[in-house]
Amino acid sequence: MSKPKIYISKAIPEPALAYLEQHCECRMWNGQGAASRQGLLAELHDVEGLLTTGGPINRELLDHAHKLRAVSSISVGYNHFDLEAMKARRVIGTNTPHVLDETVADLVLSLMLSAARRIPELDSFVKQGRWQRGKGLTDEYFFGMDVHHQTLGIIGMGRIGEAIAKRAVDGFGMSLLYHNRSRKPETEERFGARYCGLDELLRESDFVVMMTPLTPETERMIRLEHFEMMKPTAFFINASRGKTVDEPALIQALQTGLIRGAGLDVFDPEPPSLDNPLLHMPNVVTLPHIGSATAKTRLDMAMLAARNLVAALTGGHPPNVVPELRELLE
Repeated sequence: MSKPKIYISKAIPEPALAYLEQHCECRMWNGQGAASRQGLLAELHDVEGLLTTGGPINRELLDHAHKLRAVSSISVGYNHFDLEAMKARRVIGTNTPHVLDETVADLVLSLMLSAARRIPELDSFVKQGRWQRGKGLTDEYFFGMDVHHQTLGIIGMGRIGEAIAKRAVDGFGMSLLYHNRSRKPETEERFGARYCGLDELLRESDFVVMMTPLTPETERMIRLEHFEMMKPTAFFINASRGKTVDEPALIQALQTGLIRGAGLDVFDPEPPSLDNPLLHMPNVVTLPHIGSATAKTRLDMAMLAARNLVAALTGGHPPNVVPELRELLE
């Protein structure tokens, strides 16, 4: 029996590639970064499976891939899937949830601490040779804000939200508010968390962490009127997707002092343009979408994506078919 043909649109760790080669006939993009859109489309005419890290899986792509049966994305988010088009063509889509929860939670706490204690700003201050005794700078010049025993509000209490909550409550003694589509009694009991409406969370939190998936309902969920509700001493942290926030409103909130600062791992669009005001504000920590960027986590994600794809193409049950496409397995 011949192996199913697959295309891998970006270089992946060697163990994941070796696993795929055991079960599939593989072609892979060997250039820098990911394959271009046109380069990708040109490779899909005879493949049954696609391993990808992003880019639209839409009607255009499916029109170039008449034999395609499964797309495995090395990501938690799958807003790049055109779910209706995939249903119509009976193409399974999978993602890689859970394996990056702890790593992303680490990064969120890093953003909170870095923004509150002004770590990048003061690191630059020292490296520029500006830290000199007797130059008229008082101790207050270096003051930041405590993280411990403050109030944290998490918007989107999924598994990553719970990992953040564990660090915040157990490690920093923070009080916890959360807003979610549904209540989570076990989370409330475990962390002393309080479920509340979005407006209340924004008014009471010292740190607001955005952790919702990007859906039509959450696109630009946080707008100027929401920043106006927040404390002027509060920090806004976004490690979800850039489009969950109205970015011009965030810029205005920071420029006018509606909030004290921000920590951002995501932007709209990505990468941000060099003239984006967020890149020039000392009270904003900016990172290049690195939530899962450790060697171990990226390997774990690639291995899970590989297993998803092999199972989908060899008659098994892929462990991580996205919920909207599970009906295709019936």
